[in-house]
Amino acid sequence: MTDTAVRPATTKPSRPVRRRSPRRAGDLTAYAVLGALALVVIFPLIWMLLTSVKTDADAVRNPYALPSPPSLEAYQTLLLSGQQPIFLWLWNSFAAATLQTVLILVTASMAAYALARLDFAGRNIVFGLIIATLLVPPVVFLIPNYLLVENFGWLDSILAITVPGAASAFGVFFLRQFFLGIPPEIEEAARIDGAGDFRIFFQVALPLARPALATLAVLSFLGNWNDFLWPVYVLLSPENMTLQPGLAMLQGAFRTHFGIVMAGAAIASIPVLILFAFAQRQIVDSVAGAAVKG
Repeated sequence: MTDTAVRPATTKPSRPVRRRSPRRAGDLTAYAVLGALALVVIFPLIWMLLTSVKTDADAVRNPYALPSPPSLEAYQTLLLSGQQPIFLWLWNSFAAATLQTVLILVTASMAAYALARLDFAGRNIVFGLIIATLLVPPVVFLIPNYLLVENFGWLDSILAITVPGAASAFGVFFLRQFFLGIPPEIEEAARIDGAGDFRIFFQVALPLARPALATLAVLSFLGNWNDFLWPVYVLLSPENMTLQPGLAMLQGAFRTHFGIVMAGAAIASIPVLILFAFAQRQIVDSVAGAAVKG
């Protein structure tokens, strides 16, 4: 009897069990939450666009259904009928928002740089008073601003909806925090080269603060563009109306044309979306820079 070597039984190597890493699970959860939030934000825009291509009967009968079939009657009535000066309202809103944005950037940047870099008596008190105005509801300033505008003779003009809001307390606070994050060594090097305060402000500080200025410009433009209450008080004639109070005139006393109102809202959102598309990179850089400094 010959001895035979007993060979061990070969077993197939088992596959390692892949476990989902906590980091990947956390990313999926974050994406799901962000997607749900994005859907919540986008849904009113989608509903606005769908309603704008419906007839009045379809908008009342099926407010959340798809249009069947889509109709451009609301846009034709709003843009081509000549019943409402929609293009004049657009121009008034654009001119007022642009002018006020420029005024806010000029006043807020100069005041913020002075409060951040110049050493003068009462600097902290002045900054505290400016911040305190943010705690006051804006409606409190409605009557005082109206009396000032009336005394200056600015009623029913573009100055009435641009000058009162040109001094932005938020803009001063926002830009001051950004200027404080700029290393002082950069400005000291320019001062050693013989630059004065104004030259340092215009050639050193402002170029570095371009992302913050772009962010403040977008916020200021949106604030004036979407303003409704103040223009209603100070703009009297229909040809001087801005877009927001003008769109309110599209609603009748006994009946609301939902398609026309939503078409006007869609037209009003186009300049804002274009502005955000161009300034998106600067806004992201501003937020990222603030996060790094923090």
